[in-house]
Amino acid sequence: MSTIEVKELVKTFGEGENLVTAVNNVTFTIKLGEFVALMGESGAGKSSLLAVMGAMNAPNSGSYVVDDLDVYSLTSEQRADFRREYLGFVFQSFHLVPYLTVVENAMLPLTSANISRKEKRQMAMEALDWVGLTDKAGRLPNQISGGEGERCAIARAIVNEPPILLADEPTGNLDSNTSGEIMALLQRLHHQGTTIIMVTHSMTCAQTAHRILEIKDGRLINDRSTRTTKAAA
Repeated sequence: MSTIEVKELVKTFGEGENLVTAVNNVTFTIKLGEFVALMGESGAGKSSLLAVMGAMNAPNSGSYVVDDLDVYSLTSEQRADFRREYLGFVFQSFHLVPYLTVVENAMLPLTSANISRKEKRQMAMEALDWVGLTDKAGRLPNQISGGEGERCAIARAIVNEPPILLADEPTGNLDSNTSGEIMALLQRLHHQGTTIIMVTHSMTCAQTAHRILEIKDGRLINDRSTRTTKAAA
C-alpha cells in the first residue's frame, strides 16, 4: 500500500432547511506508515470523515482511494472484504459486546475467517498479550477498567493485523495517566508499521502524530507537520 487519497469529499445529512454538510470538499493524501491526527471542535465533521474513510458511510461526492482501490466504487461485499483486509477500528466507547469475554471480543473480527476456532482464539490471545491483557482474557467487559476496555478494543482492532488503524477519540473517556498508556500503545503500533488516523480533541495526543489535519465546519483548514523542527534539521 502506498497512499490513502481523499479527493473533493462531500458528505451531507438531511435535506432542505435541515441539510447539514458534515464533510465539505475535503482533499488530502496520507502516505503509508504515517500517524495522522484529525482535530477540530465538536460537530466539525471529524467523525463523519472517519466513517467515510472506514468504508462505513458513502460520500455524496468525491473519491476515497486506498492502495489504488476506489473504495466506494466497490460492491457492498467488496467493501466488507476491504474493511476486513485493510482496517482496524478503535472507538471512544469501546463497543465491547457485554456478554462476551475479553478474548471473545478480541476474536470478533475473525468471525468469517476460514480458520479453526482454536486458531482464532490463539490469534486473539496474541493480540491481548500485545496490549498486556492476557490475565483478563476470561473476564466480561463490566469486570475490567476503562483503560483495560480500551486495550481490549485495540486488541480487537489489530487481531487480523490490518495495515490501517482508525481511532475515534481513543482516550476520550480516560484519565490522563491511562490516556498516556493508550497513546504509548498506539505509538508502538505505529513504529511497527501501522498507518494510524486518529480523531482527538487533545493536543497532547495529537502531538504524538506526524501530522495534524484541522477540520472546521466540515472543511480542512490546516494541514501541518508536528515534526517541523526535526525535518528542518
